[in-house]
Amino acid sequence: MKKLNPVFRKDGNVRSFFRNVSEAVSGSEQDYTEGKLSRAIMLLSIPAVLEMIMESVFVISDIWFVSKLGPDAVATVGLTESLITIIYAIALGLGTATTSMVSRRIGEKNNNAASVTAFQAILLGLIISLLVGIPGAIFGSDLLKGMGASGKIVNEYSGYTRIMLGGNGVIMMLFIINAIFRSAGDAAVAMKVLWLGNIINIILDPCLIFGLGPFPELGVTGAAVATTIGRGTAVLVQFYLLFRGHKRVKLSFRHLVVDFKIMVRILRLSVGSIGQNLIGTSSWIALVRIISMFGSEVVAGYTIGIRIIGFTLLPSWGLSNAASTMVGQNLGAKKPDRAERSVWITGWINMALLGLIGAVLALFPEPFIRLFITDDKVIASGVLCLRIVSLGYISYGLGMVLANSFNGAGDTSTPLKINIVAYWLVEIPLAYFLAIRTGLEEEGVFISIVVAETLLTIIAWLVFRRGKWKLKVV
Repeated sequence: MKKLNPVFRKDGNVRSFFRNVSEAVSGSEQDYTEGKLSRAIMLLSIPAVLEMIMESVFVISDIWFVSKLGPDAVATVGLTESLITIIYAIALGLGTATTSMVSRRIGEKNNNAASVTAFQAILLGLIISLLVGIPGAIFGSDLLKGMGASGKIVNEYSGYTRIMLGGNGVIMMLFIINAIFRSAGDAAVAMKVLWLGNIINIILDPCLIFGLGPFPELGVTGAAVATTIGRGTAVLVQFYLLFRGHKRVKLSFRHLVVDFKIMVRILRLSVGSIGQNLIGTSSWIALVRIISMFGSEVVAGYTIGIRIIGFTLLPSWGLSNAASTMVGQNLGAKKPDRAERSVWITGWINMALLGLIGAVLALFPEPFIRLFITDDKVIASGVLCLRIVSLGYISYGLGMVLANSFNGAGDTSTPLKINIVAYWLVEIPLAYFLAIRTGLEEEGVFISIVVAETLLTIIAWLVFRRGKWKLKVV
């Protein structure tokens, strides 16, 4: 019988694994400050990864449908996405601050304080989305022109930009409210909400772009309408679950008051995180501006390549979000060593995952680009982007987890400083030098991305080991 015990243990482990997967997807309330770290990370990361996979599918499907309209339409999406990343940066910053504060309150077992914090974050997001959305909707054409878009793009396709910028509130709410659910340990809820919004978008995309059935043919503008409707529907469901659901964070009318003290704390934390994202975003805008010097085909190839890269990286962001929640909750429960162990475990998993994906993209880039377009010049640019940028994937995996772990601890200033060095002092100057001065053109831009991201990971690793993040008070 003793010889059979290992087999029984193996079968038991397999059954336990699938039970954990099922529980992670269906959702359950767990105390992530107790029990096995591997199980806690699995329960948090699986729905977070699935959430990001669906976001990846949305990113890819959007550009796939738009690519049927030609390089100018694809370039419009790419240039607009460069502007939208500013909104993503703000939404991510507010979401990061929300994660840090809500997860601390959950770790302290103070669900009421978590709910109060959640409302203040939502209110801030709504205010900021109005301040950004109104001028964005009015001056969309001018912004495209400033990004170096051709006259045809500015005159014929600017409706896409105006709608995406004007409807940024749905992006803001999705990020902030899903951060609330994830930081409370309800990652499965965030996953299901995002799946709903993106499925609606994928269904509406071809209908509104090409005018299928009773739908009007709106061209590239139809993609923006579909995206806004899909995300807007998801936001309505989010609010329903916050007010009528039975989760750790539940809003009622007594929470709907303005608490300036909490709002200031959220803003203080979010400034560092928004700064991180804006620095990264501004560098991406600068890179697109450099690439636009080489024509719409190169911009289109870069856009498709970056979308594919985003598709592969978003699941890894799901893993890093799980690490952020673990750090926040365990620091709230006064368990810093457990918080640190969760970061290293998640980091190694992420590195292994991205190392495998990066190898596939580096060896076989062309089939992925050809899924979207047949133009030879666009394909050549996209292949070059995938082949070079994917070389840094292992480094990206650890860097994502470390950066999100700092943020989860409430230490948003450290990643901010690291981003300044990596992106502003290294990436942009290096991209310009390699692309323009040495004549490498877009290849030089792609090389600068790998160099900057690798440098960021090395610095973050050195700083994380010092452990000062464990002492941060939120």
